[in-house]
Amino acid sequence: MPTYPFPEDLRDAQLALHETWAAYQHFATALPWSAEPMPGWEGKEQLRSGYRSSKPDSTGYTDEQRAQVADYRARLVELSTVVSEHPFWGTLDRGEVVAARMILKHVHESVEDVAA
Repeated sequence: MPTYPFPEDLRDAQLALHETWAAYQHFATALPWSAEPMPGWEGKEQLRSGYRSSKPDSTGYTDEQRAQVADYRARLVELSTVVSEHPFWGTLDRGEVVAARMILKHVHESVEDVAA
């Protein structure tokens, strides 16, 4: 597997993007299923299984939850932009960029493994 001399600021931005995405996903698991208040529902019984899908009433997001979601999304856009528009990508042949990007997404894993 090829290695690339990723600049430290690019590695840091990628790690921050990964960590922010994980934090957002964790936060989202505690949110109501609908951002707006919505009545619950129960679907019809599924053919040959007896399974019946359903959702409880949703209270919708609180103002604090809406603000936190907006903060996470803004940070994710900011970090995605930093990573995707970094000048490093211009130093590579066009055919290498996708492979290098895939390696960058996992470069922090090898650093963590070495530290452990």
